[in-house]
Amino acid sequence: MREEETPAADYRIAQRHTLRAEEDRVSLPGLRALDSRAFDIAFAVFAPRLNGWLLRMGASRSVAEELVQEAFLRLARHAPRLRDDTRVGAWLYAVTRNLWVSHRRWCWLDGTRLIELAEQTFTARPPTPAEAAAAGETALRVERALAALPEAQREVFLLVAQEGLEPTEAAGILGIAPEAARQRLARARKALKEALE
Repeated sequence: MREEETPAADYRIAQRHTLRAEEDRVSLPGLRALDSRAFDIAFAVFAPRLNGWLLRMGASRSVAEELVQEAFLRLARHAPRLRDDTRVGAWLYAVTRNLWVSHRRWCWLDGTRLIELAEQTFTARPPTPAEAAAAGETALRVERALAALPEAQREVFLLVAQEGLEPTEAAGILGIAPEAARQRLARARKALKEALE
């Protein structure tokens, strides 16, 4: 089976389509005109995604919320100067990532935050006891393996696999060459595969 035909590849493609569809709801002209409705839609589309990404990167809930709010304040300040080809989602991820890096420079990452995150599981419906045991164990193994990745690999993996961005977009957000992003992504996938086998 080729990589493009795997369930993981199907999931990534679905994530990209979902992200594109959500981005299509955001009006760039509305943002540039400082239309409050455009900002409400942008916030509804991207705030939960950015918040979730920060939580998986190890931020506490309060820090994640604060950084996402700051990213949207910066969007409001810079919106009139956004270019016609600006992808609002990629712009917000880049700003949020830079805010996270700055935050990390000023304080140590609370190592217990990753362990707490690894122990959390979320389900859409109450599972059967057997499903809960299997899913909980699998989710815990995945989150622990993800938390064990070096930060550089974890952030590119989450941007591509979880957030549905293209590797070249993730590279732009991270300020690295596309080839470097692809290498980090390959290393992350290999490490996760080995940890879960």
